[in-house]
Amino acid sequence: GKGERQAIIIDELPYQVNKANLLIKIGELVRDKKLEGISEIRDESDKSGMRAVIELKRGENADVILNKLYKDTQLQDSFGINMVAIIDGQPKLLNLKQVIDAFLRHRREVVTRRTLFELRKARERGHILEGLAVALSNVDEIIALIKAAPTPADAKRGLMGRSWRSSLVEDMLSRVSDAARPEGLLPEFGLVGEGKTRGYFLSDAQAQAILELRLQRLTGLEQDKIVGEYREVMDKISDLLDILAKPQRVTQIIGDELAAVKAQFGDKRRSEIITHTQEMSMEDLIAPEDVVVTLSHGGYMKAQKLDEYRAQKRGGRGKQAASTKEDDFVDNLFIANTHNHILCFSNRGRVYWLKVYEVPQGSRISRGKPIVNLLPLEDGEMINAVLPVSEFVEDKYVFFATADGTVKKTPLAQFANPRTKGIIAIALDEGDFLIGVALTDGKHDVMLFSNEGKAVRFDENDVRAMGRDTRGVRGMNLAKGGKVISLLVAEDENQSVLTATENGYGKRTTITEYTRHGRGTQGMIAIQTSARNGKVVAATLVNADDEIMLIGTNGVLIRTRVKEIREMSRATQGVTLINLGKGDKLAGLSRIAEPEEE
Repeated sequence: GKGERQAIIIDELPYQVNKANLLIKIGELVRDKKLEGISEIRDESDKSGMRAVIELKRGENADVILNKLYKDTQLQDSFGINMVAIIDGQPKLLNLKQVIDAFLRHRREVVTRRTLFELRKARERGHILEGLAVALSNVDEIIALIKAAPTPADAKRGLMGRSWRSSLVEDMLSRVSDAARPEGLLPEFGLVGEGKTRGYFLSDAQAQAILELRLQRLTGLEQDKIVGEYREVMDKISDLLDILAKPQRVTQIIGDELAAVKAQFGDKRRSEIITHTQEMSMEDLIAPEDVVVTLSHGGYMKAQKLDEYRAQKRGGRGKQAASTKEDDFVDNLFIANTHNHILCFSNRGRVYWLKVYEVPQGSRISRGKPIVNLLPLEDGEMINAVLPVSEFVEDKYVFFATADGTVKKTPLAQFANPRTKGIIAIALDEGDFLIGVALTDGKHDVMLFSNEGKAVRFDENDVRAMGRDTRGVRGMNLAKGGKVISLLVAEDENQSVLTATENGYGKRTTITEYTRHGRGTQGMIAIQTSARNGKVVAATLVNADDEIMLIGTNGVLIRTRVKEIREMSRATQGVTLINLGKGDKLAGLSRIAEPEEE
């Protein structure tokens, strides 16, 4: 094609599909914008054969457009066959196996009847040749008899009215016995009697053949031909009788004749025919491409083509994007292929599957669509974590944490079979709920933070891999009333943990201050939960150049840079993160995945 342009070439059509009508239909779909990506349709058919060219626009995916043509036009078609056959004199609708069985029974009958016909003809020919052989053995007498007869009828009666001796015929008949005798031949004809009275009586057909015999057939060479043909006919009769006696020979003949038909007429099929068609999935109609998927704190989800997203970032539209959604912000952003899956985990421990192409496309300034509208969630069910997955490989794990301190690790491969209504990913005790999910590779430390200001860090391999519908093991030992509020996976020792309390205080502590403890312990102090601070409401991993959003219970959002929060040791009270009004509390904080442009 020209540049990146491609074309779809059509050089064959399904049975009974009209080319002109097909091209008109494609043109209508393009005109009605039901089929996009096509720039031109040309009919280049000539005497050498059929050829239609569908030019695509630059950058379009030819496979996707071809699948749409298969789905919406007769470029791919099904051809129904009403298989009715006459069985035992009655028309009957048959399936494919029954049709083949009926065909084989029909062929067996045809071969048998044909063999019987050939046997009858061979016997009749052998009978005539016997008469000619008798005449050749008695040629002088027969010529004299015919010459003396006043009429042909008298000559025929003379030939039939006496017995004839022929050692040649007697010898041949001794080898084939009655197998060569024509059906319906009266017993007085043929070789009759014993000893000296034994002789051959000619039938009407034999006598007529002798009378019609040309004189040149009486030469020695012609006599040898008659004897040779007679022997061939006898061999054929033996073979035909063997076919009738052995069903396996009939089967072999049917197979050989089918092979001969295939060899003679089995040219290459011009239209591909397959036994069944698979229903075209939505994925077949979607081009595989990388997109940026964002999920806002308020639960709005959208996707944007990666090149468009980068272009808008370069164009400095970040501030515009932020200003249009002051009551919300993006706290989850990832790049994924349109054919990838997104695993969505709810507070009730269920997992739902979402294809990336199912995420609504949006511009940089659009909010997207509530994720609850994309999934079949129950009343009160919320999505607490989303994980983009390109492949469900064996060496990766899904790590879970619940509010009551339970943790579980399940191989990612166990989530490879999507279910429309979702399935249980972790079994929960009464009153417990899922607070976090992470994707791990078995080589990282896991950190749990409680609302009581405690944190525990342990090797993820302290938790053995378990199946989906299981409860897990103790990850953190909580005091009465305590809840786990955050699950973090330590990726980099240069990161910091940002903790925040309900009264607006918080601090940034380097991750190296959180040393490993055993799984299931109370852990260490992460931040003091004094009367000034109140309960811990959030803990998240940050880098110095990140931005965070502080969320008040009154709905106020305060955006700030991590570098403006001083690093402090673990067992301290922290500093003021946000000045709260009377009666207001800090509901949480989140690292902003889509920072503002400078």
